[in-house]
Amino acid sequence: MMSEEKMIEISGLSRSFGEHRVINSLNLNIQKGSTCVIIGRSGCGKSVLLKHIIGILKPQAGKVIVGGKDVGLLKEKEMNSLRMKIGYVFQGGALFDSLTVGENVGFGLIEHTNITKNDLLERIEESLCLVGLCGIVNLMPSELSGGMKKRVSLARALCIKPEIILYDEPTTGVDPITADSINELIRDLHDKLKVTSIVVTHDMKSAYRVADRIAMMYEGRIIAEGTSQEIQNLEHPVVHQFINGLAKGPITETIEHSFKPTYITRRQ
Repeated sequence: MMSEEKMIEISGLSRSFGEHRVINSLNLNIQKGSTCVIIGRSGCGKSVLLKHIIGILKPQAGKVIVGGKDVGLLKEKEMNSLRMKIGYVFQGGALFDSLTVGENVGFGLIEHTNITKNDLLERIEESLCLVGLCGIVNLMPSELSGGMKKRVSLARALCIKPEIILYDEPTTGVDPITADSINELIRDLHDKLKVTSIVVTHDMKSAYRVADRIAMMYEGRIIAEGTSQEIQNLEHPVVHQFINGLAKGPITETIEHSFKPTYITRRQ
């Protein structure tokens, strides 16, 4: 049973890049020990939201509070300390090609702690075993399949023993069987480690598989939030179109109306 304590509180968050408003007065609370899946179309701002939670981006307006700390007010040293409590699983794995698997997994501890070599090696192997990859510390990323790279990226996130794990499109670019094994792994790790997890995805099969709660982003805001069953039963035209993967509906109508093609008439 998850805690009623809030691990992440986002209120009135806004972010623009030039004249483009990506996040618009967004509000979202995530309970400690829960898995929240954030869904929405590609480019809707899901990854930008994660970057605010981990402090790569600071709010232009509003607040992001993580573990009781206002991310926008933290100085660099305090921010680095908070980041050591947050594991980040990047969309493409983001492994360093020149480092071994073991060096990749232990990178955060090597860079930011004074851990002993023996403790480091033990932590690396433990993290790899948690994702089903015992004994591959000396392999290079080029020797790994796409699914293995995703698992190594997750092992790297686990190696710092985080309180929060952020997953950015964890099943993108892998086959359906590998995607399902990654979903199962996310669920198993949540049950074993009791971490707070945020999974960003547009893959509804993955969302239903791993979520305690699902939140949908649209036009820079959270427009719907609930359990998998509540989201599926919700009578909201935007949510209905997205979760069912329908070509026609308010999402595509908005895009079509905002796009005004220019026609050039050729002179005869």
